[in-house]
Amino acid sequence: MIYLHKILPLLISPLAISLFLILIGIYSRRHRYSLMAVFILVISALPITDKILTAYLEKDQNFIAIKDAPTADAIIVLSGMSSRTTIKGDILIEFNSAVDRYFAGVALMKADKAPLLIFTRGLVPWEKGVPEGEFLAAQAMVDGIAENRIQLTETVENTAAEAKAVKQMMTSEDARIILVTSAFHMPRAKRLFSAAGVEVIPYPVDFRANDRRTTILDFLPSANALGGTSHAIREMIGRGWYALRY
Repeated sequence: MIYLHKILPLLISPLAISLFLILIGIYSRRHRYSLMAVFILVISALPITDKILTAYLEKDQNFIAIKDAPTADAIIVLSGMSSRTTIKGDILIEFNSAVDRYFAGVALMKADKAPLLIFTRGLVPWEKGVPEGEFLAAQAMVDGIAENRIQLTETVENTAAEAKAVKQMMTSEDARIILVTSAFHMPRAKRLFSAAGVEVIPYPVDFRANDRRTTILDFLPSANALGGTSHAIREMIGRGWYALRY
């Protein structure tokens, strides 16, 4: 199922749709399909498109200072902040751009916002090495969090599985958690945790929308912008899917 969850959104990504239209154009010998493909690719690759979609995904999320965060029974830091590289046979795990999730979880713990810090053992079938949560737990102990205040979920493959795993770990039916994840991901994560029966206090981080002045550069296509637009569309598809399910 994890392969389906990852592959299906790709089939309606801007790149996949463009390739499909090009194939139709070649088969039918009608240039308008190829022109439509080029139009979709160019619009999707504009930084302004990426900027608008990212801002939409984060529009209801607000920054919360550590001191202003409420207390809870546990702090949950969702996986998705590491990358893996094999170097001379060894698997190197490093933080990626979503590392704010980890920093926020540790900072909340040091501010005594909860007695327990829970990392999720995120690992998909095609990844090598230990689950991400184990990497994060080891780093948190280096950064001063006591081992007895850190727990790990079972191995999970996506946010829905993370929510169910955390629910199983809660000893109280009315337990409240501080949920730490990227701002764009928070609405979907909160929905899934609430559906699993967990009371959530959202703590969004890793804000990606920016308010810099729009310039001509925002209207020049780039590969990074295409990736950002595709990522935003994938998140929207995920929200729509889980809105129908829950």
